[in-house]
Amino acid sequence: MDFTLDSGNTAWLLASASLVLLMTPGLAFFYGGMVRGKSVLNMMMMSFGAIGVVGIVYVLWGYSMSFGTDVGGIIGKPFEFFGLDGLTDEASILGWAGVPALVGVAFQATFAIITVALISGAIADRTKFSTWMVFAGIWVTLSYFPLAHMVWGGGFLSASPDGLSAKIFGTTDGVATVAPIDFAGGTVVHINAGIAALVLAILIGKRKGFAKEPMRPHNLPFVMLGAALLWFGWFGFNAGSAGAADGVAGLAWVNTTVATCAAMLGWLVAEKFRDGHATSLGAASGVVAGLVAITPAAGALNPVGSIILGVIAGVLCALAVGLKYKFGYDDSLDVVGVHLVGGVVGTVLIGFLATDDRGLFYGGDAKQLVIQVLIALSAIVFSGVITLVLGLVLKATMGWRVSEEAEVGGIDLAVHGETAYETLGIGSRVVTEVK
Repeated sequence: MDFTLDSGNTAWLLASASLVLLMTPGLAFFYGGMVRGKSVLNMMMMSFGAIGVVGIVYVLWGYSMSFGTDVGGIIGKPFEFFGLDGLTDEASILGWAGVPALVGVAFQATFAIITVALISGAIADRTKFSTWMVFAGIWVTLSYFPLAHMVWGGGFLSASPDGLSAKIFGTTDGVATVAPIDFAGGTVVHINAGIAALVLAILIGKRKGFAKEPMRPHNLPFVMLGAALLWFGWFGFNAGSAGAADGVAGLAWVNTTVATCAAMLGWLVAEKFRDGHATSLGAASGVVAGLVAITPAAGALNPVGSIILGVIAGVLCALAVGLKYKFGYDDSLDVVGVHLVGGVVGTVLIGFLATDDRGLFYGGDAKQLVIQVLIALSAIVFSGVITLVLGLVLKATMGWRVSEEAEVGGIDLAVHGETAYETLGIGSRVVTEVK
């Protein structure tokens, strides 16, 4: 394919990549504010650690595994573009939009980074930093890159004539008659990270004092700041996934906005009825729930459908975060309730709300709904199995948990040798210095 540079689309994708990269430091603030003061630096370091590891791994073999020549519908050839060697603009995944190959790499790398970072919130306060760093590099290789290839790289969960949908509903003009819809990462990012978070939370075990003593967020302004940065960066995430500065990007921008607004309001109403208060933590969590749910659907719905999606996601995610107390798993910062549930809700509701005669509410039949359910289930099973096997191997070799003394006394001081605030360490306690 001949390549012709489109400077406008290229500028938009460079800006979008920068916005998505900003989301991971934003996530660090969001998660950092939600943990206790003795763990905030460790929590933020897990996000920054993900940037360091995944940023390098993606350039070495991650892009090849995601978008290289298909191998069995599961992965791309890992060493086809090793270190991006041999990658040309003519082979750019966004070549149709006039966007150079390296800009496409930059944009996709930021998605891989934040997906890994999202998992960390489920295992806060108790995890070895060294094990987390090893996990980040291996998990992104074994779970994220293959799933990205399956959904976006022409693999088994795409519209490929050899994919799941084509096998069930046949093909038209060489592609699946019913194309699976994941506009910006409901399966690849949120279900993938959410089910990994659930598996690790169960495997690593509960924090000391879970459900017995208060573990309140230590800095709610940090949480609100983090949610604001995530919302800002998410326009690169969703509108950037249009691949061009065009009407689809504009639709994704508007849908992202209204779905997030609706989810925040839905969460606050649910919280008010359940607990008697509409809280700042609930508002921030509702924002993220809406962003998660609209991610797979941003280019497939109209604004009214996006509002409906947002309200449903906000209410269901608000209810889902309480499941950890009912079932006894310690998902520290509600990654499962927000990202797994929100990702499933957004992916599945496309089957009802997609326009252009695809969704049940807009003149379609059940075929789109069926394939949306199947790709969601496939992502759950694939990521769950990979994470379980990797988690067990690391548990047997490196171990996942810090010592009880470090966990109780403060993981920041024990692991990183520093604290977030001006403190004096006395024994296993961290006491605020009084001047």
